[in-house]
Amino acid sequence: MPRWRLMAAAAAFTAYALLSWALMTWRPNSPWAVAALLGPVIVPLLVAGIVKGHRLALAGALLAIGLLAALLYTGNTAINRLYVLQHASLHALLGWGFAVTLRPGATPLITMLAERIHREFTPAMRAYTRWLTGLWVLYFVAMIGISFALYLFAPWAWWSFYGNVLTPLAAALFFAVEHVVRYWRHPEFERVSLGQVVQAWRASGR
Repeated sequence: MPRWRLMAAAAAFTAYALLSWALMTWRPNSPWAVAALLGPVIVPLLVAGIVKGHRLALAGALLAIGLLAALLYTGNTAINRLYVLQHASLHALLGWGFAVTLRPGATPLITMLAERIHREFTPAMRAYTRWLTGLWVLYFVAMIGISFALYLFAPWAWWSFYGNVLTPLAAALFFAVEHVVRYWRHPEFERVSLGQVVQAWRASGR
């Protein structure tokens, strides 16, 4: 990906994160806020359900749309809880997607992706990618725990900042730190680009 596209995508994502934080903090019950905050979650589910024929994704999207419609129609002020649930559900699904590949006889998710990228896949790579898959599971669980703790014990503005701004920053930091640790512990590993990782993810069909 050209550098200017990467920078443009980062700028757009940052602007969206800040807008979401502002809407969730000061206008959480506004229909526009609901559409802006939950639309990027519902739309991919609809696309996956309709275009790719994933029935579970389609059912989830329709259920979310129905729930949102009911909340907006009744003016339910508990919509903040829906934002927290959406955040937790997303991380729980991601965590489950990684964890289920750690079961006996299965190939860990990151191992599967790495095998598609590296021309020579060594036993050390297999062990490291399995460990990394488990570490991502712990990361998703920790994000859910922090989310619930902030919602229960901190002002709503704190959770909003965490959910919209700190969450993507934490994921980016995890990627960056893991990249440094990987080649510090295993300098013999073949270097790969972000583009190769994205292509491997798409090829996996997940």
